[in-house]
Amino acid sequence: MLLLQHALLVDGSGAPASRGELLIADGRIAAIGPRLAVDPAVPRRDCTGLVLAPGFIDAHSHDDAALLTAPDMLPKLSQGATSVVTGNCGISLAPLLTPDPPPPMNLLAREQFRHASFAAWRDAVDAARPAVNAIGLVGHTALRLRCMDDLTRPASPAERDAMCALLDQALSEGAAGLSSGTFYAPAAAADRAELLALARVAARHGGVYAVHLRNEMEQVLDAITEAADCAFEAGLPLVISHHKCAGRAQWGRSLQTLALIERLSERQALGLDVYPYLAGSTVLREDLADGLTPIRLTWSEAHPELAGQWLADIAQGWGCSEPEAVTRLQPGGACYFQMCDADVDRILTHPLAMIGSDGLPHDRFPHPRLWGAFPRVWAHYGRERGLLTLEQAVHKMTGLTAQRFGLPDRGLLRAGFAADLVLFNAERLRDRADYGTPCLPAEGLQAVWVNGALALDGGEPLGRAGRVLGKRR
Repeated sequence: MLLLQHALLVDGSGAPASRGELLIADGRIAAIGPRLAVDPAVPRRDCTGLVLAPGFIDAHSHDDAALLTAPDMLPKLSQGATSVVTGNCGISLAPLLTPDPPPPMNLLAREQFRHASFAAWRDAVDAARPAVNAIGLVGHTALRLRCMDDLTRPASPAERDAMCALLDQALSEGAAGLSSGTFYAPAAAADRAELLALARVAARHGGVYAVHLRNEMEQVLDAITEAADCAFEAGLPLVISHHKCAGRAQWGRSLQTLALIERLSERQALGLDVYPYLAGSTVLREDLADGLTPIRLTWSEAHPELAGQWLADIAQGWGCSEPEAVTRLQPGGACYFQMCDADVDRILTHPLAMIGSDGLPHDRFPHPRLWGAFPRVWAHYGRERGLLTLEQAVHKMTGLTAQRFGLPDRGLLRAGFAADLVLFNAERLRDRADYGTPCLPAEGLQAVWVNGALALDGGEPLGRAGRVLGKRR
């Protein structure tokens, strides 16, 4: 048992903060209130001047393999994240078996595609004893690669049935839902029938459907409508992943996209996640090297020594065009500075928006969101710019996310809920990672508890008490 005293309690619901105490016992919040009557022998921690909140939930991660290869999960734990949603953008380790995953599957560790079922991946994660919890989605692209020999066409009825059977099995083994990424070549040929069939399977299990839209540029409104119609017809909640208006020609269009999303939310359960930066990050693509978008290399198998350099400088040094440089760098990844402040501000502060890092833990020179997304939400958008109250910022990182992903005992400070907690100094909490030094931990974070166990204290990692959340067959 442990009594946390004299804290400013920000409970994750968006309600006003209050001073009080919280008792941890047997991995749960045993009691919470202004002043608790507790046996004097129970250990205490003085939290005067500090905020106690639910542990942050990363609504959009690509940590499927990191949970296995780096179970201390320091990039997430050090910024207060106690749970991560994996398997986004159609990209999941399970149920794919391959030694040579194509883009974008190679955003995950290549050698980890050896889990033939969700249960096998879940058991491997639990055996690794990660420092944070995981909520697993099943990727549509992983299903395509497992069941199809030609990805340039829609799935046949037999292939659809095979994918649906694998998804049904995964959901029965504890997966939280389905994700898709028709933006990427391996899934771009998927038609409505294919996506709807899979979404209906997820709906039968009470799952969620997280979508990397087919287009986040000039056709973004059509892509939102496509995803929403599929989820609506299937009868399951939709999450629009890392919502953005990408490319200079689209700047300002969040006024249109958010208006459309609001209209759609009146007929169906719908949410979105967003990261607090102007740059995105994904695999290298020739079509994104348009000469207008600044692009910074995050990794390249052909030229690993160039990670962290600007594509324009690389192209100039080689005496070639940027698309030609991309071809010579493949396979690889990059940060794409595609968004404007006004759109990110508008999307991030929208009531339907929760926070996802979209961090890529296997990049040689990663986007700073991997280490800094959650502190940045409060430090930059809340404390420095006044766009969010502390209560609103915490809600977007905790209670709202738990609600969207069906986590009944996470995301709020409530008696009986899991003791996933973060303790921080609201005046000092800030991200230190930037594009030049992307792997710096945040400052101002005091302690993190995962399932009641102290996981981080004063910046030092301690126990590892995370696990895969979800039902067990």
